[in-house]
Amino acid sequence: MGSILNHHHIYTIFFLFSISFSTSSFATSISSNTYIIYVNPSHKPAPYHTNTAWHGALLQSLSIDPSRHLLYSYSSVNAFAASLLPHHVPLLANHESILHIHPDTFIPLLTTHSPTFLGLSPYTSSSNSNYPSIDVIVGVLDTGVWPEHPSFRDADLPAIPSHWRGTCESGPDFSSSVCNRKLIGARSFSSGFQAAGGKISVVSPRDHNGHGTHTASTAAGSLVANASLFGYASGIARGMAPGARVAVYKVCWTGGCYGSDILAGINSAIDDGVDVLSMSLGGGNSAFFRDPVAIGAFSAIRKGIFVSCSAGNSGPTASSLTNTAPWIATVGAGTLDRDFPANVQLGNGKQYTGVSLYSGEWDAKQMLPIVYNKGVQVGSNSSKLCLAGTLDPAQVKGKVVLCERGTNARTQKGQVVKEAGGAGMILINLPVNGEELVADSHLLPAINVGAKSGDMIRDYVLSDKNPTVEMSFGGTVLGVQPSPVVAAFSSRGPNTLVPELLKPDMIGPGLNILAGWTRSVGPSGLAEDERRSDFNIISGTSMSCPHISGLAALIRVAHPDWSPSAIKSALMTTAYTVDNTGSPLHDSASGTQLATPWSYGSGHVDPVKAQSPGLIYNTTTEDYISFLCTLGYTVQQIQVITSSASLTCSHKLSTPGNLNYPSFSVVFGQKSRKVVKYQREVTNVGVAGSVYNAKVTGPASVSVSIKPQKLVFKQVGQKLRFTVTFKSIQVGNRSDAEFGWLTWSNEQHQVRSPIAYTWNY
Repeated sequence: MGSILNHHHIYTIFFLFSISFSTSSFATSISSNTYIIYVNPSHKPAPYHTNTAWHGALLQSLSIDPSRHLLYSYSSVNAFAASLLPHHVPLLANHESILHIHPDTFIPLLTTHSPTFLGLSPYTSSSNSNYPSIDVIVGVLDTGVWPEHPSFRDADLPAIPSHWRGTCESGPDFSSSVCNRKLIGARSFSSGFQAAGGKISVVSPRDHNGHGTHTASTAAGSLVANASLFGYASGIARGMAPGARVAVYKVCWTGGCYGSDILAGINSAIDDGVDVLSMSLGGGNSAFFRDPVAIGAFSAIRKGIFVSCSAGNSGPTASSLTNTAPWIATVGAGTLDRDFPANVQLGNGKQYTGVSLYSGEWDAKQMLPIVYNKGVQVGSNSSKLCLAGTLDPAQVKGKVVLCERGTNARTQKGQVVKEAGGAGMILINLPVNGEELVADSHLLPAINVGAKSGDMIRDYVLSDKNPTVEMSFGGTVLGVQPSPVVAAFSSRGPNTLVPELLKPDMIGPGLNILAGWTRSVGPSGLAEDERRSDFNIISGTSMSCPHISGLAALIRVAHPDWSPSAIKSALMTTAYTVDNTGSPLHDSASGTQLATPWSYGSGHVDPVKAQSPGLIYNTTTEDYISFLCTLGYTVQQIQVITSSASLTCSHKLSTPGNLNYPSFSVVFGQKSRKVVKYQREVTNVGVAGSVYNAKVTGPASVSVSIKPQKLVFKQVGQKLRFTVTFKSIQVGNRSDAEFGWLTWSNEQHQVRSPIAYTWNY
């Protein structure tokens, strides 16, 4: 969703890119509003062979003209979207066939080195035996695609998989002939956006934003030699599953996405035959029956499609997660061991290291005056943030300007400095940003430094009579330690929607990721940026999500009979929580504080180990329904999520925490008192005769017992159950949280599950 979006929250494609968008609602001159209407499939009359015919007839029976008001009729989800006048809403809400109706939701938009960092083997076009992902289709819901990009070349790929049923849509700027054996499909969905008053000059799948091309090429881009952003991060670019096929569904437009368009994209992707769905978008944390992403994702996993979504970019704020449904792989973000260092040398001799992607000419030995808060309005703090029109050109011309992060986009701040005549910019983090450094391709020399360095630079500028600075740029370095580190922007738990479900599930590379880019805009995203590059470096959980999508495609090929939950389990239970120095993972929000499962879930993904996890926690559609029955939803609300014609909660779980999930969240409360019991079932996907022993680590405040403590599998595919009893030894407070691990191990495998403990007295 936005870039670390210098915080335009409505843009919910989850990336930290610094494009600025209007935050005002789309105005409309008519009083109609778009709604998503969920219908009971058991009420569908026999004469209607399609949902479209039935939905149209239903509207007509209420004197609502479907030709004017019906926007989408979905097949995978029992629902339709319609633009309704105020008096239409109660007519539909009171109809016996209607399960639920809610307004269309606005959902903001939330590499050369990452394959090596993840431990993936080198890939060549002739190595299809090592990467047989040629029959796997990754569907990407985003801002479209730049089809001519070299990441979508189809050299050496065989014919399109036979299970593909989709199409390549034509438009004024998008010919169907641009699709090939790599980019096998492209569609666009904009009815919801336009019904809300959004203006689109050209409707087509073409990406004029860059976000969609970046995510699609990250997941499954072909090999591209000599890739870089103006020399930064140079090397061979490739997606996680370079042999996989790509199908693009443009559901996001200027400013974000609407739920009705997202549902239409998911519906089409399911019908088209995709194997993996990647959605770097999301917003809020609504009840699942009000969340179009959760509803659409359920219909996808029911068809065996793996779904990954961004966890959100609202970290390090607690309980800031989005996309927390258990059938979704919720992906947070971490760092790579690659950086783009830049040096700040102050006139007092002190030096500070930051990051930069500046690629223009610059004399690294020149000392320039540095200024702070030199605004046109005396006493205003706006110039500290370098907001548009706030800097006084007479006071900043030819000088380096110190700017604080926040309110407007990072690259926009640089443009403000440039327009005021400034020679360069030092962008300092605020405490909420911590020590995490986000690299941007500014239009003037600019360096981002952490909060601690920023405080010291600010103190120097305010205390010295003639402060000066020297700036130098160090290119690209590898082997950075420590790494990975949890990104400060990555959204965190605990999960307030379902406290007994630990989220996020895992983290992947999401900071300063190089991948494909559109030719419509420059790498800064600014209108003034006339530069063009085939690649860009941006950050966000939007970037980590397609990493997981591509890795899921590789596992799908290795284990074609595995369910989406089995693939997710493999990624989770083999994840690691130790960085490249041998220390526990840290949190870049503070720089020194250790991260917890509330920020990294099960840990950082390890795609090599995930191919052979030993055991998996498999979760069926029936399991998810039993889980939903514990949440206090009505049967009708559960039908909205599951599209079930008939449904009962006769087999509901005793607690949401009893879902067969690869992680544990234990909530000690008044009802459960001091003891919580969870059951799990694991499936042997290793070898016959495998024996696993249980080990638990964690706080002294909780005792844990497991029955049985040994699992003996006579056969491959055999399922065995175990019970875990958690007992709180001491009384905790609401603010208390502790963490531990349950590990089933033998000589070949370590099957690890994080445990979060909270007290809710």
